[in-house]
This record gives sequence, structure tokens and C-alpha cells, in this order.
Amino acid sequence: MTKHIFVTGGVVSSLGKGLNAASIGMLLESRGLKVRLQKFDPYVNIDPGTMSPYEHGEVYVTDDGAETDLDLGHYERFTHSKTNRYCNFTTGSIYYSVITKERKGEYLGKTVQVIPHITNEIIECIQKLAGPDTDVVISEIGGIVGDIENQPFLEAIRQFGQKAGRENVLYIHLTLVPFLGAAEEIKTKPTQHSVGMLRQAGIQPDIIICRTEKHLGAEVKEKLSLFCNVDKNAIIEERDVKPYLYEIPLILVDQGLDTFIIQKLKLKTDGNTLDRWLSILETLKNPNQTTEIAIVGKYIAHQSAYESIYESLIHGGIGNNARVQVRRVESEDVEKNGARAHLEGVSGILVPGGFGVRGVEGKIEAIRYARENKIPFFGICLGMQCAAIEFARNVCSLQGANSTEFDVNTPHPVISLLEEQRMVSGKGGTMRLGAQPCTLRADTKAFRAYGYRDISERHRHRYEFNNHYTEIFESHGMVFSGYTSDEQLVEIMELRDHPWFVCVQFHPEFKSKPTSPHPLFREFIGASLHQ
Repeated sequence: MTKHIFVTGGVVSSLGKGLNAASIGMLLESRGLKVRLQKFDPYVNIDPGTMSPYEHGEVYVTDDGAETDLDLGHYERFTHSKTNRYCNFTTGSIYYSVITKERKGEYLGKTVQVIPHITNEIIECIQKLAGPDTDVVISEIGGIVGDIENQPFLEAIRQFGQKAGRENVLYIHLTLVPFLGAAEEIKTKPTQHSVGMLRQAGIQPDIIICRTEKHLGAEVKEKLSLFCNVDKNAIIEERDVKPYLYEIPLILVDQGLDTFIIQKLKLKTDGNTLDRWLSILETLKNPNQTTEIAIVGKYIAHQSAYESIYESLIHGGIGNNARVQVRRVESEDVEKNGARAHLEGVSGILVPGGFGVRGVEGKIEAIRYARENKIPFFGICLGMQCAAIEFARNVCSLQGANSTEFDVNTPHPVISLLEEQRMVSGKGGTMRLGAQPCTLRADTKAFRAYGYRDISERHRHRYEFNNHYTEIFESHGMVFSGYTSDEQLVEIMELRDHPWFVCVQFHPEFKSKPTSPHPLFREFIGASLHQ
């Protein structure tokens, strides 16, 4: 039967449960096991789709159109596991499902309660990924032990362990072991309290992963082992890694975490190879060359708002045996100070997605700077739409050109609402979402990057290029190199007389991996290296 690993967190949030779950998945895959991963989030939103990037970070979109937690991006980048709508559940989605069933009378008149109805629903969600083609399901529980909203999830995974049998379930607890500089001491008490609260919930962790700035000596590990009732060799030290997250699996494997998990769950493995991963790290640490890319965005202050973009640029560097340095530029600063003040000297410029009018004029000005100075440019989603506005205004002489998202009265709506969106009133889950087919024109930069005509990419948008302006754009040098299969929507546009100026309506960053860089990011970095 499918084995299950549950990853919980303690002391503080943002310790890296998602990265550790992904790293464990990668290590088990390297042993020949088939792994699936999922995330349970304690917030009451149905999904993160309506949440601000400042509140939540990026919204990761799956092939089947689910708007999910950004940790699913880590799962897909580190492993071969494909995520879908069954890989991310929230308190809101769990309660919504239970209430819907109650309204339909499916509980046969019973009083609906947290136990057993909510916990049973969570257990059903855990089981959705299990099956004959999956050896291990890794389920990450968001938040930390002690949060009031986490209690139903902890009770559910406790019950699951009881029903499935402890030989089929393993609990991993990620916690903080702080170093107090004033006392020059490593403190284990926060971890002891965190594990104590977990044990009060009926869960005894099998493994504790300790995030720490300092090396944990034998004495500290013995103390944690004694007071947390965990084997000493199951106390894993995880010191901060900079600048590359891809070192985390090696930290874990060096301490035998994968071996311990395999022995504990009695898993049958086939081989053990990390050669590809080691070659990636070698490229990152000892590249042949370096390039600097500016990201001009609206949410630069929030690291996780563009998580997949940052990682995809690193992947593009790997594909060129190069290191990518990122210059983060607030688009509002470009509005205030001009593009040259913030972009001079970079070898490439990327404008990512976003919503709302704030900072848009700064993005447009950055795109003009890239176009006029022949700097490789990559526009993604809103970045493509801003490029269309810039081109309409400054090349096609369409004064006042804009998107109807920003100006409903614009005389030249080169970007307008998708026809299918005109009657949509709700916000959550109503955009054009998920994988959509696209056909490429031959003899274009996009076609040369992919190497084939029919592609599929993930989308998240409400607005599109207005086809009424196709002819005037083409007459001034714009090439529409990718369309939907019915040729109704522009998916890719690129400039003919420019070293590399490519804009896409979709989100290629959601399909890039360190082991398989996305072709557009690879080619963008390649072009920047030639600057």
C-alpha cells in the first residue's frame, strides 16, 4: 500500500516546510520511488486566488487550472510529481465541501461536527493521491503546531496514522533551534515545547528537522533526543543555505535522512543516484559566465511574490552554464526616476505578471527602454500586455492606447477583457486558468526555442490582446508567433528587428525545473549573455 509522510512545523512559520517536503520527495525519487506531494493550508479562503501577493506570495497554477499555494511550485521543481487540484486543500475548501454535502442531505440528518465530519473530509483528501502507482504521499500541514486553525488537521493526521498503521505512516516535524547571541547559547526549549504540543495532539514525531544558524553538537542532539523522545539519528540539522535552495537535499542526505525514512517505512528501493542534482549545483557554484537581469515588478518588496520567476531565471542560467544575478526594480521607482536610472548596465529585462494600474506606467517605460536600446526583453502575462501598450503608443502612434483594465475609456483598447469574462461577476477561480494549447509560427524566436509547433502552457488572466490591432502592429514590425489552436487569442508576440524581444500571455515559469529549464528562459538568458 501507499506509505504516507506528514510534515508539520513548530515555533515559527516560514521555516521551509514546503522546501523540505520537496527535498524529501526528490531524495526518495532518487531511490527509484514514485512520490506525490500535497499541501494543507489552514486559512479559510477556498484557495489563494483572491489573495494579494503581499499577503500570500505568488499563486501557483496547475495544469488543471487550480490556483494553489506557492509550495506546489517547489514540489514540481524538485520532483517529477505532477500537481493538480487534489494537491492543495484549505480550511475553506474543506468546510465548503462538508457544508455542500450537508445541504444535499448526505449526512442523513446527523449533527455535522468537526469530529468526525471535518476530520473525515481531510482524511479523504489525503487519500486522493494514494494508489498503486504511488509509493509515498508527502502531505505538508501549513502553519505551526499551536495555531487554533491547525487543530482539525493535526487530529485528522493522528487518526490517519491510527487507521493506516504506524508502520505505514511517518511524522516529520520541522522546528527552529535558535542561537542567542547575548548568551552565546543554542536553545532547545522552543523545540521541546513545540514537540510537546504535537504530542498533546496525539502525534509523536519520528524525525525532527532543526533549522539553525549554528552547528548542533552531540550534546544538543542528545538533549533533543531525550526530551522529545526521538532517536538521536533522527535529529537532523539543517543550517541556512545561501544562495541556492537546491543544496537542501544534499544537507539531508548527508545526515542519512532518506535512509532513515526508507528503513522506518520498510520501502523497497531501486538504486540511488544524485548525479544530475550534483551537476546542477556544480554549474551554479562554478559557472562559465555571469549575466545580470532586471525584474521590473509591482511586488518586488515581497520575495515570494515572484518565486517561480526567480527560480526560472536560475534554471535559464543552468541551461547556459551561467550564473544569473537579479536586479530587483520597483516599477513605481521607474515612474519617478526614469528607466535609465534603474536599468542602465543590465543585460536583460523581464517584466512579470500582476494586476491593477499601480506601477504599470513604470513597466511600460522599462519596456520602451529595452526596445529602444536593443536589450533582450521577456514580458510575461501583464508584461506582454504592457509591451503591447508601449508599442501601440510609441511605435504605432496610437495616442492614449491602453488596457481597458486601466482605462475603460481609452481610444485604443489594444488590451481588452476576454469575451468569456464579460459576464463574470465573481473573483475566485473565474479567470482563464490552467494549461491551454498554443500553436507556434515557424521561423520565429519562439519556435526556435521550443523546437516544435504545438505547445501547452499554463494561464492566469482576464485580459487579452485586441485582434483589431493585429494589422497595424504587424505593419510596424511586431510578429505574432503564437496563437490558440482556434487562432482567436494571441499567446506570443515578438519584435522582428530586435536581438530578443519576446512576450507571452501565459506563465512559462510554472513549468521550469533546474533539471529541465524552460526553453524561453533558457533562450532569454542565452540572449542576455550575448549582450
